[in-house]
Amino acid sequence: MITGLDFVGIPSQDAERSRAFYGETLGLRQDPGATYEFWIGNTCVAIWEPAKMGFPFTPQKGAHLAMHVDDVAAARAELEGKGVTFLGDTLDTGVCHMALFTDPDGNDLMLHHRYAPRS
Repeated sequence: MITGLDFVGIPSQDAERSRAFYGETLGLRQDPGATYEFWIGNTCVAIWEPAKMGFPFTPQKGAHLAMHVDDVAAARAELEGKGVTFLGDTLDTGVCHMALFTDPDGNDLMLHHRYAPRS
């Protein structure tokens, strides 16, 4: 029945601010046909404002978008240079590195790199 993932919705209180963060700060590729959609590999990230559709705004918590990078430390340093604040130290799970942060609306995000195969 389910054949794919069309997009991941990112709630925002200020779509223009989010657009700048995802496009300029994170450097995601903007969809050429949509002002508030960006691509992470083959996954579309769509910014939306719940209040404009009659829903209360609530940031996404506990379901981090795990964005792949080749080097978590280097990517983290680059983003810190752009003013991104990370939530604690970079985690090493024994199979991957993870660095947690949030977007300007408080949505949970993660830089991720798996360096060892799954057991």
